[in-house]
Amino acid sequence: MTPPARFSFLRHWRWGLVALAALLLIVAVGRWAEHREFQLKAVTLRQAAAAHALGLRGIVEKHDYLPYVAARHPDVLGLLLHPADAALPDRVNRYLADLQQRTGAAALFVVDARGQTLAASNWGTPTSFVGQSYRQRPYFEDALQGRRGLFYGLGLTTGQPGLFIAEPVRSGAAIVGVAVVKLGLERLEQTWSRSVDPVVLQDSRGIVFLSSVPEWLYHSDRPLQRADLDWLRQHGQYGARERYERLPWQLERNGDGDGFTLQASLQNRRRDYLAVQTTLPELGWTLTVTSDLVEVRQARQEALAIATLAAALLLLGVLYWRLREKRYAEQRQARLELERRVRERTHDLQEAHAFRKAMEDSLLIGMRARDPQGRIIYVNPALCEMVGYSQEELLGCMPPYPYWHPDDLDKHMRESDDALQGRAAPHGFESRVRHRDGHDVITMVYTAPLIDAEGEHQGWMSSVVDITAQKHAEARQREQERQLQRSARLASVGEMASTLAHELNQPLMALSNFAVAARAMIGHCPQDMLVTALDEIVEQATRASEIVKRVRAFINPQRGSYEGLAIDGVIAHSLALLQPELQRGHVTVRSVLADGLPPVRGDRVLLEQVLVNLVQNAVQAMHDTPPAWRRIELTARQAGPAVEVTVADAGPGIPAEQLEQVFSAFFSTKSDGLGLGLNICRTIVEAHGGHLAVANRSGGGAAFTFTLPTSP
Repeated sequence: MTPPARFSFLRHWRWGLVALAALLLIVAVGRWAEHREFQLKAVTLRQAAAAHALGLRGIVEKHDYLPYVAARHPDVLGLLLHPADAALPDRVNRYLADLQQRTGAAALFVVDARGQTLAASNWGTPTSFVGQSYRQRPYFEDALQGRRGLFYGLGLTTGQPGLFIAEPVRSGAAIVGVAVVKLGLERLEQTWSRSVDPVVLQDSRGIVFLSSVPEWLYHSDRPLQRADLDWLRQHGQYGARERYERLPWQLERNGDGDGFTLQASLQNRRRDYLAVQTTLPELGWTLTVTSDLVEVRQARQEALAIATLAAALLLLGVLYWRLREKRYAEQRQARLELERRVRERTHDLQEAHAFRKAMEDSLLIGMRARDPQGRIIYVNPALCEMVGYSQEELLGCMPPYPYWHPDDLDKHMRESDDALQGRAAPHGFESRVRHRDGHDVITMVYTAPLIDAEGEHQGWMSSVVDITAQKHAEARQREQERQLQRSARLASVGEMASTLAHELNQPLMALSNFAVAARAMIGHCPQDMLVTALDEIVEQATRASEIVKRVRAFINPQRGSYEGLAIDGVIAHSLALLQPELQRGHVTVRSVLADGLPPVRGDRVLLEQVLVNLVQNAVQAMHDTPPAWRRIELTARQAGPAVEVTVADAGPGIPAEQLEQVFSAFFSTKSDGLGLGLNICRTIVEAHGGHLAVANRSGGGAAFTFTLPTSP
């Protein structure tokens, strides 16, 4: 190998090692970032699990004393020893009801040694526990054996879930009954439902009985044995449920104690979570708190990007070092340019920081922080601008605040007390305040606890949104809607007048023609022809009256006159009315009616009007067609539960861009047309429960098809 070739080989080999080292470094940095983010999320998740567990224990400990207190009340002991005493049940019922109202428990009740309920806090309700037997409940069995009973399940009487705590009632050394308190966990479940990530509570058998994901309720993380199913059915823990489906989970332990990776199906999507399980041995429950692993993957991707950039910079540095001896001047200039860019970047970062601070100060939402006593400890510029007072004037103020509206002081005081006591509505409340210059400002106030870094409650933070413009806009919108409704009513009156004029035009023209013919026949034609003309006048007058009555029926559908009709008879009478016009236009009609067509339910005059309009339109469409080719095909056939009628002509057809407009009101291709005929036809057909459509024929011409439901 020649020296130049050897030098080229060594150079390429050295660059290959550098590239391999850079790749290994990038992979290592990505894994390190992923592991670090994973550990941070695990620590946060363990803290959240500890907080949830503390909350659960707090609920139990808050009411744990109730059955103990009730069990030692003299009236309760007297009722169990002397159940026949008529005065004792009422006193115990009222005592338990008062205790329930004061403590916020779901219910309290007293059960004798046979499991029969003698008194309850809900004694006066339709779902009273009095007289019910709870002998099968585990908490009753535990209390009879002298132990404190603890059990979560569905109520046998109300069907509502709850946590039951039981305490034996003793008379000396003997246990004569059981005092029970039922606690509802609805508030806890509502709080969990607002959680972004799933929170799950399972019993000792792995069955989920409380969850922020409703579709996981009463699912188990493992198959249940027959003995477990028999126990659940015998004690009615979850009602009459026979099956407990498997949770859609796939677990993978991380090897660091209580943490594991959980793959779950949620809303038909596969999601990956980091999960931590905390056991509550005193309750027999297992709490699972999760957090989405998307942020972990994002951290790894960001680290890979940064490491790639760093590796690229390193390679550029190596290249820079190799070229240093030959291009010292160029390198110096490049270094100066790099320093200039660093200064610009530092300046950009400083400007970005100042810009972010300016954005925070220019928020349109007012922010106000108060300590537990109601003293204002922080306000932002937006709130100061909203009420017209400076930060110095507001900081340190106690209720009543200077911007409270003088007409709503009592309402403001109640809302402030509710917020300071933690009873503020989670969805916010509307409040009217008075600006310093005297004008009113309508706001929405949202309040949340103010927790410091150590988890201590330091007060309350409220966000105040100015909705004055929104209120004014809503008022204007309501006024505009009233004006639009009035305009719509006027438009409907105009359209109905146009419809009536269009529909009456045909019978009135026929009346005029028959009257002129009758006058001409007087003294010149046989009497029977004159009688025929007069009969036609009477028929057309009757037809005009029927049209008016049908139009009134559209306005008031209760006046409609529907009956069972033979469609072939309706077609025959319509063609008879049009016979003179067909003869004048040299139009041939070919009727193809299927045999045994069932009757349809409808109004004869209105259906004849549809056919007359469609046939007249077909005749007019063939005005420029040679007489020998002027043909109308009228077919009728059964299509499922309906009769389908088609009127097809041999005219030029309808332009494709107008197919969707021909049924619109006041749209017409004729210079003297009102554009209501096809609109009225579709209205009549749809009023009969059918559908009218149009399509161009492949051989030329247009075909109008409508359906009518058959008469039952």
